[in-house]
Parts: sequence; structure tokens; C-alpha cells
Amino acid sequence: MKKFTMVLLGALLILCPLTADAQQETFPYVPGNMEFTLSGSGQNDENFDGTTISVQAALGYFLTESWEAFIRQGIAFADLEGGSTWNASTRVGVDYNFDLGRFKPLIGANIGWVYGDDIKDQVIMGPEIGLKYFANESTFIYGMMEYGFLFSSTGDIDDNYDDGRFVYTVGLGYKW
Repeated sequence: MKKFTMVLLGALLILCPLTADAQQETFPYVPGNMEFTLSGSGQNDENFDGTTISVQAALGYFLTESWEAFIRQGIAFADLEGGSTWNASTRVGVDYNFDLGRFKPLIGANIGWVYGDDIKDQVIMGPEIGLKYFANESTFIYGMMEYGFLFSSTGDIDDNYDDGRFVYTVGLGYKW
């Protein structure tokens, strides 16, 4: 938990000077706005064996000018020497978006389910921080960092919180 707090504070300290000049143009959210984000990655070795591909998409709905509720779906596929596998996660959550002109820092939390071939089906939850940069009124790039920890029952939450993982995402988004 101390690591996450230090990373969060460091990220906010870095974001503050970056957003000082961002006040010239503003692209505010209004209640009822929707947002779609998409990110992906892939890799393979030099012979194009051992390929892995992952995609994540989210659909958000603005409850107020700042509060966004979302559903996020991630899918990963791996074709390795031993065969192919897939894993996925489906999560819901809320984010608070700060209005700093073209820059929109956010902080929030999510909870959901992970499932697939290589993972025990269980609950995942945790906090998240991120930053959106609007290229124009409707299109943005974003970066996000999530801390997620897994558990099968509520009794496991305290035991598993310190054994979570950080997930980093960079992608594109569209607001309407």
C-alpha cells in the first residue's frame, strides 16, 4: 500500500506543472456524455512463434461533470509452443475526472472478474489513476495505472491486498 501511495503522489506532482498551461482550451464533460476507449498490445519472437495479443475496451457514462461510471473488458490470447490459451477480465467502476483544460487527470476504483484458461476464476479489484489529453473536442489519448488484487472470498481481501499487480495502459478514446 505504501508503494501505491508513493506512486500516486509522485504522479500527481508530475501532472501539476504539466497542466498549468492547459487552461487555455477546455473540453468539459456534461452529464450524459459517453466515452469509448481502446488499447492493445502484442508480441512474438523472431520466428513469429510464441505470439501473444491483448485488447482492452471500455465504455463510460458521465453521471456528472466529473463522475464517470464504466464497464471495461480485456482479452488476452497466447499461442505458445505448448498450445494456445486465452484469459479475460470484465470490470465495472467509477472515476473522478478533474477538469484541467485539455488535460483530464482521473482517480477511481474498479471491481470485476478474471477468467480464462491460465487463471483461477476470481474477483479482481483495486484503485486506478490516469490522465487523458484531448487532441480536439472529442478525441483523446490516455494513460492509466491500476493496482489490482485477486481474491475468491471476502476473507482473502486482507491477505491478498499486498500481493496485487500494477497494470499500465496507453490507448485512444472518443467522447460524445
